[in-house]
Amino acid sequence: MKKDFLEILRCPKTHSKLNLVNEKYISNDIVSGTLINSDSSHSYQIIDSIPRFVPESNYANNFGFQWNKFRQTQLDSYSGAAISSNRFWNSTLWDKNDMKGKWVLDCGCGSGRFAEVALESGAFVVALDYSNAVDACYLNLINHQNLYLMQGDIYELPFDLNSFDFVYSLGVLQHTPDVKKAFMSVADQVKLNGKFCVDFYEKNYKSKLLPKFWLRPITKRMNQKKLFTLLETVTPFLFNLSQTLGKVPIFGKYLKRVIPVANYSGILPLNKEQLLQWALLDTFDWLGPEYDNPQDIQTLSNWMNEAHMENIEVLKVVHIVARGIKK
Repeated sequence: MKKDFLEILRCPKTHSKLNLVNEKYISNDIVSGTLINSDSSHSYQIIDSIPRFVPESNYANNFGFQWNKFRQTQLDSYSGAAISSNRFWNSTLWDKNDMKGKWVLDCGCGSGRFAEVALESGAFVVALDYSNAVDACYLNLINHQNLYLMQGDIYELPFDLNSFDFVYSLGVLQHTPDVKKAFMSVADQVKLNGKFCVDFYEKNYKSKLLPKFWLRPITKRMNQKKLFTLLETVTPFLFNLSQTLGKVPIFGKYLKRVIPVANYSGILPLNKEQLLQWALLDTFDWLGPEYDNPQDIQTLSNWMNEAHMENIEVLKVVHIVARGIKK
């Protein structure tokens, strides 16, 4: 952790400033220590260079497991394809030049696929995740001087309100227990005239027919390592079956959706090995999370207005994207 991170961190319980004690350094990096609020009523540990504001075990454990298992899979710098970059810029429509030197908050950073993109703009990026996926993000992006990483709760963010010029959360909020509360908590971090962008899986009658919703009542209660081991075994077979069904004239594109596997063949510019990695990763992502709550355009439009956003756009860009400016 960089010492200047203390300037923007606050106690998530009392919103008071934090003091650093018992710190240990390696070069200019604080690798361990304790953060204590002003009246000493709350304290938080810095472990492996990352401030931790949440319990070690929580509802996002499966995400920590998957992102440490697939630490580099979805990073553009690893895949060689601009998949994360395209999704980020197409969703936000932000100007890279406007972001340079500004403070950006990534809520739900996972292993850092979108944080890597934001860092390339020259922004100061605060990347937060509830799970220990932050450890994977640290290993992936350790060489970026403008990265500020932490493990925190989206409902109790350790910052003052209105602290960031740009705030985004992509593919995350639908996996929280109270989606609207999470949405508002993230929106509260946007500065006046700052920019905000989130995206969600789409909620409609078709989504309810997806096989993941038939299986999730069982799979989300399974031991995550056992579920992963099972998927590791069956995913290649399911992927090949999906490929075969997809070739059926006229009805193939519908038949392949019956197979509970993520198949990005013909959609993403990946080789066969990468397609299987993404299939395993995203199928686990479908079936493992404790919460999965897609949203619709009207609901997100209402929330954007409640959050005092203007220049609001809510539309389908692969996922349902909501973006606007804080007024």
